[in-house]
Amino acid sequence: MKKLKVPETESELKKETEKMLKKLEQEIKHTKPTDRLDSKAIKEAMENVHAYISDCKHFQQKNSLIHAFEAIVYAWGILDTLQRCHLIIKKTDI
Repeated sequence: MKKLKVPETESELKKETEKMLKKLEQEIKHTKPTDRLDSKAIKEAMENVHAYISDCKHFQQKNSLIHAFEAIVYAWGILDTLQRCHLIIKKTDI
């Protein structure tokens, strides 16, 4: 396995975080809640997704790469869980 040099690792981390952030922001635009659970609970979960997106951007500005990456991974985790539990769906699925 090839060891990455620090500048290469930083560059890859920045690139991957930005890629995940853009993809998540697009994904959110195309989702809507289902009626399987109290809409307030789904709304609160989505507020957490948006909070983690905000945190990611904040950490990117501070060049805190690991924290930015962690925040976007958490956001994706929440969104993925909502999708897998059929609490949100893609707007095209209706």
